[in-house]
Amino acid sequence: MSVTAKALPASLTLVGAGRMGSAMLSGWLAMGLRGGAITILEPAPHADLAATCAANGIALNPPADKLAPPEVLILAVKPQMLDSAAGSLTPLTGPNTLVISILAGKRIADVAARLPAAGAIVRAMPNTPAAIGRGITGVAASEAVTARQRAMTDALLGAVGAVEWLDSEGLIDAVTAVSGSGPAYIFYLTEALAKAGEAAGLPADLAMRLARATVEGSGELMRQSPELPPAQLRENVTSPGGTTAAALAVLMASDGLDPLMRDAVAAALRRAGELSG
Repeated sequence: MSVTAKALPASLTLVGAGRMGSAMLSGWLAMGLRGGAITILEPAPHADLAATCAANGIALNPPADKLAPPEVLILAVKPQMLDSAAGSLTPLTGPNTLVISILAGKRIADVAARLPAAGAIVRAMPNTPAAIGRGITGVAASEAVTARQRAMTDALLGAVGAVEWLDSEGLIDAVTAVSGSGPAYIFYLTEALAKAGEAAGLPADLAMRLARATVEGSGELMRQSPELPPAQLRENVTSPGGTTAAALAVLMASDGLDPLMRDAVAAALRRAGELSG
C-alpha cells in the first residue's frame, strides 16, 4: 500500500458536487479511493455525476436513515447555503469526523458554530485549475486536527493539485486574493495581450491565438523550470536594447504592472475580509 493510499479515509461524504466537488471526486477516484467509501449529497445531480456514481459504486443521495458520521465530511456547497444545510449536516459530524470546508468566506469558527459536534475542521481555498488537476489550495486547520487528519487532507486535496499549509487562518484571505482569484487575472492578461495585438494590426483571431499560446507556453515553461525563479526566466528572454526590453520598460515603470497588481490583490484582499466578516 502506498503512502497516499494509507492516508485515504475509510469513509467520506461530499456535500455539494458542482464544478469543484466534481473535480475533487474525479481526482479521488484516479488516486485510488474506493467508490464504496464515498457518499455524495447533491440535490441536483447532473447526468455525468449520476453515471460516475453508478459506475463506481458511489452512494448518491442515500436515505437519511442510511447516513452516519464519516471519517471525512467535505463541504463544497455555496457558502450562503451553510445556514440552511447545517441542520441536515449535524448528524454527519461526530467526535472522529474531520470536516474540510471549501466554503469561500466562511471561517473555521463559522463552521464550528453551525456544526458544534465537529472538533477537527480544516478550511481550504482551492482555485479553478483544480478542474484539470493543476490547482493549488491554501489550507488552515483548527487545533483539534491530528497528524492523521492532516495526512488525509493532503491526500484528498492533493488529488487536484498542490497543497500549501498556512501558519494562520488569517492568511486565507491573502491566498484568496492571489491564487483563488488569480486565474481571472491571467485570463484578463490574455485578453489584454490579444487586444494589444489587434491594435498593432493583427487580425483579431490571430492575435488571440498568439496571446493564448504565449500564456499557455510560458506557464508550462515555468512549470518545467522549477529551479529558475520567474525573474530569471524573464531575463533569459530579454536582450539588452531589444524589443522585449522596450516593452518591459513600460510594464516595469513606477506606474506599471507591479503597483497595479499590488492594488488589484489589495482590493481582492479587502473584499475577502468583508465577505468573511
